[in-house]
Amino acid sequence: MYAEERQQAMARAVAARGRMSVAELASEYDVTTETVRRDLSALEALGLVRRVHGGAVPATALTALEFGLSERNAARVAAKEAIARAALDLLPPTGGSLIIDAGSTTVRLAEMLPRDRRLVVYTHSVPVAARLAVNPAVELHLLPGSVRSATQAAVGPETVAALAQVRVDLAFVGTNGITLDHGFSTPDSTEAATKRAIVGAARRVVVLADATKIGVEATVRFAGIDEVDVLLTDDDVESRQRKELVAGGVEVVVA
Repeated sequence: MYAEERQQAMARAVAARGRMSVAELASEYDVTTETVRRDLSALEALGLVRRVHGGAVPATALTALEFGLSERNAARVAAKEAIARAALDLLPPTGGSLIIDAGSTTVRLAEMLPRDRRLVVYTHSVPVAARLAVNPAVELHLLPGSVRSATQAAVGPETVAALAQVRVDLAFVGTNGITLDHGFSTPDSTEAATKRAIVGAARRVVVLADATKIGVEATVRFAGIDEVDVLLTDDDVESRQRKELVAGGVEVVVA
């Protein structure tokens, strides 16, 4: 593998996993730690990663690159499953209504929804709808729109217009980035418009996001910190981050 190919692979690996150590990268690409450090320096100079103590995390510029749903599904599986399981405790009572956003964690939640509690569910996600269609307790409403291949979710003016007619008890929303200054964000403007409409359609909003999303700013903001009621994340969230987010107006629940 040429150096350029290796560096490109490293940048994608760091983006997909959220954080990688120098030792992990050296082992994965069968090079010395000194080579990894040189590669990371080159990638940081290009704005593709940000070096931290012992490794690297995605740079803000890299959040503009979207990864396919299959790649996201393979990242941080245990954390996402724990978050989805904890989200079940926040479901409305029998007869309640909710919106489930697109995303790898929300797909896991859809798989776990109880089959003995009647719920009305709206979604624009094809994978979420596929899982809910076989749940006899769910009254499923699939929102219209143009389906993006990257997220397998319907977006666009039709989706936003349909959401404007809906008022539900609860929305489970995914995100690509979370910071105090920029709020909750995602790389694509059409995805952001749909998420913004979902937030506006719900009486209570819960964001499901693993801890690697905290501190990341994607291009387009869809909600301020104080517009979300609960951030449900995993136990890798730092104490400092949690305190700052709580001070910003969102309840932080750790799965």
